[in-house]
Amino acid sequence: MARALVRNPPVLILDEATSALDAESEYLIQQAVHGNLQKHTVLIIAHRLSTVERAHLIVVLDSGRVVQQGTHQQLLAQGGLYARLVQRQMLGLERAADCTAGHHEPPANGCPKA
Repeated sequence: MARALVRNPPVLILDEATSALDAESEYLIQQAVHGNLQKHTVLIIAHRLSTVERAHLIVVLDSGRVVQQGTHQQLLAQGGLYARLVQRQMLGLERAADCTAGHHEPPANGCPKA
């Protein structure tokens, strides 16, 4: 990633570039991309939607077909697949936070047994 940023390419393709990173490292990479590459074309392929929410254009694919496109806010307002995925990921994060905060409820809530 650092080598790509140093080369200052006109087009940069990031394919799941932050998927294996913790939240803090992902944030630092996002800051570098948004700060240093504003005049470049950056194509970000991601399943973690927080990675793309600041993009100028988000294209949502389902089974290889474009089903939605727009900004984060536009796609949320439309409802549809993108909004459902954002909601699902946010619920997953909330559930994970509940599990790690010591609020271990019965396993039915998705928390692993202690």
